[in-house]
Amino acid sequence: MNSIKLTVPITIKAKLTEKLRARLIDEAVKVAEQMELELKQLEINMQRELEQNPQYEGQIKNFFGNEMAPRQGRLDEARRRKETFEKLALGAEIVQGTAERQVDLKVGDNLREAWGVEILVEDDKIIAIRG
Repeated sequence: MNSIKLTVPITIKAKLTEKLRARLIDEAVKVAEQMELELKQLEINMQRELEQNPQYEGQIKNFFGNEMAPRQGRLDEARRRKETFEKLALGAEIVQGTAERQVDLKVGDNLREAWGVEILVEDDKIIAIRG
């Protein structure tokens, strides 16, 4: 066998513009607001359960603590992301995700060149394909 078809990842990066910064900050704020609402609702539900079943206080707090922990983590992460996007310089490149592409490789090809491809976008338009 002298050749092979391979699926390799492509990194998608976005150049930070005012428009992208505003969108990313807005998304982070919305996630934070949603997590705050869910945490408040869980706190209310926990208090209600504690009032109705005080004999199960430990189990109730444990249950609600387990429900609240991932939401608190998402809230903290959303706040960190918002702060990061506010501080990032315009023009910074942010990884937005990955895609895949098919390549035909043959004996003697440089695998690192096939693997290291990335697409750079600015306001949703491709401005560079690097590789």
